[in-house]
Amino acid sequence: MNQGEPAMPNPARTDEHEARIAGLLGRMTVEEKFGQLQQLAWAWNTGPGGGSTGAVEAAARKGLLGSVLNVVGAANSNAVQRIAVEESRLGIPLVFGLDVIHGFHTTFPIPLAQAAAFDPEVTRTDGEVSAAEARSNGIHWTFSPMVDVTHEPRWGRIAESPGEDPYLAARYAVAKVHGYQGDDLSAPDRVAACAKHFAAYGGAEGGRDYNTVDVSEQRLRNLYLPPFEAAVEAGAATVMAAFNTVSGVPAHANPRTLTGVLKDGWGFDGVVVSDWTGVQELIAHGSAADEAEAGRLALSAGVDLEMVSTTFVDHGPALLERGELSRERLDDAVARVLRLKLRLGLFERPYVEVSAEITAPGVGARAAAREVAGRCMVLLKNDGGALPLDATALRTLAVLGPFADSGDLLGTWALPGAPEAVPVLRSLREALPHAVVTHAPGVPADGSDVSGLPEAVATATAADAVVLVVGEPSEISGEAAVRSDLGLPGHQEELIRAVAATGTPCVVVLVGGRPLTIGDWADQVQAVVMAWHPGIEAGPAVADVLTGAVVPGGKLPVTFPRTVGQVPLYYNHERTGRPYDPAVPEEKYVSKYLDVQDGPRFPFGYGLSYTTFDLGEPALSRERISVRELREGATVEVTVRVRNTGDRDGEEVVQLYVRDPAASIVRPVRQLRGFQRVRLAAGEERAVRFTVGAEDIGFWTNDPAGVFTLEPGEIHLHTGNSSHARAHRTLRIT
Repeated sequence: MNQGEPAMPNPARTDEHEARIAGLLGRMTVEEKFGQLQQLAWAWNTGPGGGSTGAVEAAARKGLLGSVLNVVGAANSNAVQRIAVEESRLGIPLVFGLDVIHGFHTTFPIPLAQAAAFDPEVTRTDGEVSAAEARSNGIHWTFSPMVDVTHEPRWGRIAESPGEDPYLAARYAVAKVHGYQGDDLSAPDRVAACAKHFAAYGGAEGGRDYNTVDVSEQRLRNLYLPPFEAAVEAGAATVMAAFNTVSGVPAHANPRTLTGVLKDGWGFDGVVVSDWTGVQELIAHGSAADEAEAGRLALSAGVDLEMVSTTFVDHGPALLERGELSRERLDDAVARVLRLKLRLGLFERPYVEVSAEITAPGVGARAAAREVAGRCMVLLKNDGGALPLDATALRTLAVLGPFADSGDLLGTWALPGAPEAVPVLRSLREALPHAVVTHAPGVPADGSDVSGLPEAVATATAADAVVLVVGEPSEISGEAAVRSDLGLPGHQEELIRAVAATGTPCVVVLVGGRPLTIGDWADQVQAVVMAWHPGIEAGPAVADVLTGAVVPGGKLPVTFPRTVGQVPLYYNHERTGRPYDPAVPEEKYVSKYLDVQDGPRFPFGYGLSYTTFDLGEPALSRERISVRELREGATVEVTVRVRNTGDRDGEEVVQLYVRDPAASIVRPVRQLRGFQRVRLAAGEERAVRFTVGAEDIGFWTNDPAGVFTLEPGEIHLHTGNSSHARAHRTLRIT
């Protein structure tokens, strides 16, 4: 990835580590080897198939356990670790894992929100803070980053995703891996990263979780795999298999992806972990007849560590004895688990220092979460300069809506015990000390109760301005939270319309974990801010943006449709033989809907500011380059000048898109291949430069062996501040 951060190789395979692994393998019984491939869940987790404290301790004592999920707290992890290290025959330490998705104690904005910053540093910051807090609590391994590209806003797990673009997702994958792992996995403030879910989980049919994915080879390699390859190149210690099938073969039993692509093709020498009971679920898929066959298929395909279900340990020895599993594959899987533990330094330092345990968000961590949340917010509408709020002239502000005085702003995968978010109401009162800030919720987040509408309308009528905080509860976002309707739940749209009808200037703050269909109510309000689920410092961050202490600069990492019936709707779609021409709206026999305006409500890459920017035409360092030169590493520099034409300092995201108008495989109408978020003072101008190389111009074909090709022809290079970028230059490939 040439526009991103420098790749960091996988932690070195030291001779010392490999010699130690060989020595342990030579001493282990078959049962102990399979034990290293088992991860059990601590009783804290109440999900299906959850383990028990007793089962974990018994397996650890016998040396028949490699990893534990959901042990939290330095004292707890030390107690379990002590059993494995001091009471088992070989004293091999355990590795403790936890779903630290966007924060441990300090909850940052959801990953989709972080992608909206178009600044990978925000996710590196999340990774660094989260790693320090988690490792001090005895956690060595996080099941993050989730780098599944998706075109499905109905899918609840889009909240964990970087959105719809593989390039953006890859940049964020690299940053999150670096944030978690740093330069030394054994450091007391670092954890092992896990790129998930391999592969194509984001393509589940209808957005229904765990569902089928039928995908061509070219789409798999051009759309779904690039973020994973970037994560592996950045040194991700582990990869998690996906729940879904990939063209008829469950990902947990897919040797072509797990071994052929990941291990053999990319040289990945880390651990492939199953998802929760993912191996056992091969039976439900119809791929395996029983648990023994499920274990054989998964281990043979390339899964190294089984999460929660126990098919490897229960059936592995017998399968090995019958010759249905190879000893080489078993030893390779065990070696990968041991290598992870050695890289984490667990043989030398198996315990954590209880006195150094971080038990609550620190001042610095909260400040980082607040800054990140502000950078993630996207200004969707701002008619008449309604924002920022004029603190000097504002006498009365009505703060309304079900999320105005709510702490439910953390989003999906906030860990149990994490502090609630600071409410928006409290923060606006602190930010506007000279104004009277009134409040009425109006309606609940969902349900049919509208008894509070009259109070909300009266409160709005008596105010100089209104801030309406509406959106999705965290519980209807995330895993197994699929929605068939992308509108605001309950009677929230009715609340917006009633308040807007008062004539009081109205600002809507949207919170949620996915793109929402923004109805005609948006035409009746003055401003709309997409705040996502902003995390622990939600209130202060929202107040910063609304008052202008922070000038919004975020962009949408995913398309916002007009109606759910348009889904899937994404910017980098392939061209069709009968494209829609807006100049001929009466034309019927083209690719469009009859009953809705063509195109999205808000496109990928879109976002406004409190100032204005002018982007010049792109300039190329050369206008012609050969396929041979590209293959040898030659590049083309694209330069575009950007100027802040307003009277406020602000930040713009300059974006570069590539379009291949004629190729052997139909290419997307455009593809993001570079972005830079730049801060400019009022009146300031700057040149922004991008580098375009072979990986930006070429593409993977449908050859099952995986063939990356470069073809002669024209390439159009577009620059702008959204996926609707118009300015372009032509690069000729000879």
